[in-house]
Amino acid sequence: MSVGWLRACALVVLGLFSVTALAKEKTAIVIGGGLSGLTAAYELQNKGWQVTLLEAKSSLGGRSGMATSEWIGNDKAQPVLNKYVSTFKLSTTPAPEFVRTPGYLIDGEYFSAADLATKQPATAQALKAFEKTRDDLARSIDDPQNPAATNTLHALDQINVSSWLDKQNLPATARQLINQDIRTHYDEPSRLSLLYYAQQSRVYRGVSDRDMRASRLVGGSPVLAQAFVKQLKTIKTNSPVSAIVQDKDGVTVKVGSVGYQADYVVLAVPLRALDKIQLTPALDAQHLAAIKGTNYGWRDQIMLKFKTPVWESKARMSGEIYSNTGLGMLWIEPALKGGANVVINLSGDNARVMQAFGDKQMVDQVLIRLHAFYPQARGAFTGYEIRRYSTDPGTGGSYLAFGPGQISKYWRLWERPLQRVAFAGEHTDTLYPGTLEGALRTGQRAAGQVEDLAAGKSFEPIKVGPAAATAAAAAGAAGAATAAKKKGNFFTNLFGGSDDEKKPEPVKAPEPAPAPAAPAPAPTPAPAPAPVEAPKPATPVKAEPAKKAPAKPAAKKPAAKTEAKKVPAKPAAKKAEPAKKPAAKPAATPAASTDTKAQ
Repeated sequence: MSVGWLRACALVVLGLFSVTALAKEKTAIVIGGGLSGLTAAYELQNKGWQVTLLEAKSSLGGRSGMATSEWIGNDKAQPVLNKYVSTFKLSTTPAPEFVRTPGYLIDGEYFSAADLATKQPATAQALKAFEKTRDDLARSIDDPQNPAATNTLHALDQINVSSWLDKQNLPATARQLINQDIRTHYDEPSRLSLLYYAQQSRVYRGVSDRDMRASRLVGGSPVLAQAFVKQLKTIKTNSPVSAIVQDKDGVTVKVGSVGYQADYVVLAVPLRALDKIQLTPALDAQHLAAIKGTNYGWRDQIMLKFKTPVWESKARMSGEIYSNTGLGMLWIEPALKGGANVVINLSGDNARVMQAFGDKQMVDQVLIRLHAFYPQARGAFTGYEIRRYSTDPGTGGSYLAFGPGQISKYWRLWERPLQRVAFAGEHTDTLYPGTLEGALRTGQRAAGQVEDLAAGKSFEPIKVGPAAATAAAAAGAAGAATAAKKKGNFFTNLFGGSDDEKKPEPVKAPEPAPAPAAPAPAPTPAPAPAPVEAPKPATPVKAEPAKKAPAKPAAKKPAAKTEAKKVPAKPAAKKAEPAKKPAAKPAATPAASTDTKAQ
């Protein structure tokens, strides 16, 4: 009798314990199936959370690269990316020397960096001098996480990169190549904040091209997305979120008439997609303005397929190649079974000018230009794939690229959770926006913030901006003026010659060049040749059709941002995958080597 009684009591206790355990089960919803969302879901699930991932499209991977073979940086350049490559045991092969520095296609002739120095010394010297000027500008930023720390630096946010380049008196070819490098990794120079360009250059200062293209990720960034997908238990594709409602007890996420409930949410979608989601409570005026006002770089990515390589074999064209002929940045993939793919990143105003063309017409325009230099192109051409990030309503461009005045308004705005919602995505990373490294980093950060919120931690606004004028600052300015007595100070030399014959004056912020009230109109295009199962998902308020969406790999994204953005040397600097690197030194994979930039 006593034994039976003890057993009964034990069962009651076990039952109460089970109910308590279930009541404490932590639930989260991740919105967005790009690499940042996949990372957040993976990290939370590994920490014992019940996670449901919702993706609006039918495939996963977001803006990961289009290239089928992507060059990635080493641990110094892209530490987080390499961590996951190792964790998932993804295949990589060492990069050959000839792809570890960029190449150039000038008027149809291919030049390696060494060739350029020998055959076009004036252009090579101009690029080298520009790199020095850019590095001097980057050196003026002590903390890349607070680039506007002084009023002088803050003033750089009012200037666009194009107006600054105008003062460098660069030879025509060098200016064309520099413009192409900048628009490939960010956006058109005329639409880009000089402070943002300086900050990104600071992040990658000390990171060499060799660090940025150390090995090849076989299969490109899509294989990384697929590796995450295989680990996740609950994924629902074709599930566009229309609303997020927060209250004291949790969050309800609405997909059509279905509502999913959870304790916390990670919102990992581009700003343009966020504009289509109604939040309750509503976002404040600053966040709403950032959604509509933050500039995104424009990019369209085209993969041209050839049955045989159409360029001379001795050129060994591969890796990142910058052209001065309107072809954009080219990414030549290793020959596969005798064939070869050329991924072309049309970016900045080149992409804007092409927006009026349909896909086939756009490909014809690019093929015409390529055919002009390589007559075998037409005969060897077998087909194409295309990604038009510039006109994708859910992206509104390819990745974040702060325009003039925008750092002053929106810097680090999305790093702080709002009640039960944490934000992720390349646009929320301070050091490596627009790259695979940045996307992965923000997924990790958002997952950590959800853990902190569950533990009762609160997040205060991040304070950034110019420090108040103090006696120490005044003294520092006076010292700088004295040091500049003979050679001129850094900013006067950078923006307008030397102070050699002038009486030294305190350092002043450069006169901001008038920033256009509206985006500058797209330039007239260059004369174009003839047209040429598992744990249950978050509890739905309303039953949803029983169906588990297959986890499909994302279509390839531009190898670039996998386009290759560069990643920083560890440190005081920033991100990788990276962050971007200025002319002559392309950024490490933006969502792909062609475009390692990713959400």
